[in-house]
Amino acid sequence: MLKKHSIIIAGHASSITMEPAFWDELKKISERDGVSINQLVSVIDTDRDGNLSSAIRLFVLNDLKKRLAAD
Repeated sequence: MLKKHSIIIAGHASSITMEPAFWDELKKISERDGVSINQLVSVIDTDRDGNLSSAIRLFVLNDLKKRLAAD
């Protein structure tokens, strides 16, 4: 089930819709890296091609792949 989340990107309010599993993993990454969700999403936003929600999903997937490869 998709859920809407409010965020702020570069000082502007926005919202994204995504599955809870991806949002939860994004929160874990932000906590691990010592940045807020808004800061992390802003970084993802600057590097994206296309839809922000899709870019976040790909970011989370790539982070998980890197962690699995390191184990």
